[in-house]
Amino acid sequence: MKKMNLFPLNSIEHLVQPEEFDEITLSSPAVSVFTDFKKHKPLMIESDISAVQAKYLMQKMHVRLQIAVDRESELLGTISLNQLSDQNLLIHQTKGLDREDLLVRHLMTPREEIMALEYKELLSSTIGDVVETLKKAGVRHFMVIEPNKHHIRGIISTSDIARRLHIPLDIETKNASFADLFNAIGSI
Repeated sequence: MKKMNLFPLNSIEHLVQPEEFDEITLSSPAVSVFTDFKKHKPLMIESDISAVQAKYLMQKMHVRLQIAVDRESELLGTISLNQLSDQNLLIHQTKGLDREDLLVRHLMTPREEIMALEYKELLSSTIGDVVETLKKAGVRHFMVIEPNKHHIRGIISTSDIARRLHIPLDIETKNASFADLFNAIGSI
């Protein structure tokens, strides 16, 4: 039997992730940044959980976006850390809800407002096509669907693209602004 030598791990070794070995560019196939729910369990959170607790859990898990579901795990919407920001919570508080009473379902983007792309179109697209589509639509993510099977197949998000390409990627969205906050407070 061979004798193996163990030694303490030092500080120069880096914990690798699979994405670090994929050389991708804006010209790479879009499916390389696609979170496929056939391969990866969706990150889900119940829509009836408190917004404060959801924010804590998402920060602890280092997650920027989760799928808000009902008790049967069916998609009701999506919730992002931006939607759970203190600024956004304050805007909703000005509408008469106590901070502790705010739930994910009060802050989430409802299912009907979530944009989607057909899986077959994704297969013939590049990451650059996806980035341009996200910018034009003013959204940070979209669902990928297979309409003939009635499946929500997966999701593509700007944060995943930015992480994989190792570049900052900022998409102008239609989220609440400082002006919205000012107007909400002014209406009290």
